[in-house]
Amino acid sequence: MRLIERLQELDASLLDFRDLWHPQPFRENRPSWCERWPALLDELLSLPEDDVSHLNDDVAQGLSLLAKHIPAVANMAPLASLPARASVVLPNLATNWAWEIPGRKQQQIEAFASAASPSGQPVLDWCGGKGHLGRLLAQAWDAPVHTLEIDVGLCEAGVGLARRARVNQKFVASDALTVAEWPQAGQHAVALHACGELHRRLIRDGAEKGVGRFDVAPCCYYRGVADVYQPLSSNMRLALTRDDTRLAVTETVTSAPRETRLRDRGIAWKLGFDAYRRAVSGDAYRSFKPVPDAWVRAEFSDFLTKMADREGLPLPSERAVATFEREGWLRRDEVMRLSIVRHAFRRAIEVWLALDLCCYLADRGYVVELGSFCQRQLTPRNLLISARLA
Repeated sequence: MRLIERLQELDASLLDFRDLWHPQPFRENRPSWCERWPALLDELLSLPEDDVSHLNDDVAQGLSLLAKHIPAVANMAPLASLPARASVVLPNLATNWAWEIPGRKQQQIEAFASAASPSGQPVLDWCGGKGHLGRLLAQAWDAPVHTLEIDVGLCEAGVGLARRARVNQKFVASDALTVAEWPQAGQHAVALHACGELHRRLIRDGAEKGVGRFDVAPCCYYRGVADVYQPLSSNMRLALTRDDTRLAVTETVTSAPRETRLRDRGIAWKLGFDAYRRAVSGDAYRSFKPVPDAWVRAEFSDFLTKMADREGLPLPSERAVATFEREGWLRRDEVMRLSIVRHAFRRAIEVWLALDLCCYLADRGYVVELGSFCQRQLTPRNLLISARLA
């Protein structure tokens, strides 16, 4: 299936099922689909905790559960499925290329480099930090590399690492959102997990200037989106809010048990505060500023008191603290079960966003491929857009 055809089918399917993935159970006590599919609701609420955790992380299994009650959902799975990119064995590299890189990050960089193909063109390492990817490609491809990074300190550290590895890598300390000189025609632009508007700008400006080849692994699509995502390609009917684009990157597969417990406590306590705020003010859900991690590590009484004070609410009594802590945990248990429905569409939305970028490039004369460059256990953000100017 051609990329544009897949995008159009995915666009139509996501629009058909918008009432399932757009509502946020954290904000809505019972989304409207609960009344439309009561048997689905009953099954979700009766799930044991281990199944809840698994189904929130496993998109394929989540879609299978939904398809038992809504058979048409099964059509979503093949539209959101992408092939693994062919990978090549990297040449023997000097061990000094990987100085200062954590093991998982090193594996991601090596997987990306194995799935990208050298073009013989000079390389632009976009938003490259200390230039770890660029340094590897300079060695593996024997190519000159420019790494663009906004943080001067990271650039200085990268210069030292490049000198130590004896590679042809230079650094440009500049803001990728405003720089005028880069990218340049005839370059091979690479970007591993450049967030949101950073990867969109590379693709827009790179296509306009005649970049010869792209290898881009997008990340954090919501960054730079004000209220509604503005597609780069045309002829789509679906409109995604900023929260919808954030849904695409909520999957985590690398959290330690302690981090998972802290996450669950944070969810329960925020929901406990929300229940308290609704009780004293009578309002529906209202968003609030990010909560400091230290507040979640303290006792719930301290958390609720600090939140109430910050949001201008009456300070809670001891009885209210106990009541709303229980309410928060009960709501957390329900929210996690109802969220399985929303999370089942996470990958489809991410593929829609990536296909939007692909079709933009195809419309400008590029031959484009989209696939995964590693297993999701290494990183869920494993999509790779590879494009070459025809």
